[in-house]
Amino acid sequence: MVQRSASTRTVELITVDTALAAAKAALKESRSLGVGVSIAVYNSFLTLIAFVHGDGATPHSIETSKRKAQTAASIRRPTGTFSDNLAVALPLASGNLLTNLGGGLPIRFGGVHVGAIGVGGGTVEQDIAIAKAAIGAIGADPID
Repeated sequence: MVQRSASTRTVELITVDTALAAAKAALKESRSLGVGVSIAVYNSFLTLIAFVHGDGATPHSIETSKRKAQTAASIRRPTGTFSDNLAVALPLASGNLLTNLGGGLPIRFGGVHVGAIGVGGGTVEQDIAIAKAAIGAIGADPID
């Protein structure tokens, strides 16, 4: 819940325990799919809370997982949803902090945005499935 007064506000953020649980659930799902991935969980202030570089994950998956999580935390929706005219422009304008690669999902509890998870290293479909499994495992709001 976000509480507001004239001068302040309170913002809920994902806890380290929940972020670690999400990363662990994503790692479990990646192993069941037989794919090595990197997993990043950020809070809604774009602070890295948990990170895993799975066995067999490629080096570039470190950055792609982080960018996916940062983007989903920032835009508050899944990555891979930019319109064609923004898909290249936003990454360029943000110094590659934003990405249009699928595999980043926002994390919400009861409609309250608390962070995001990003998975990189598999196919886009695998990365999304792994992120969705993590969201479900921690009891967060499902992503349509």
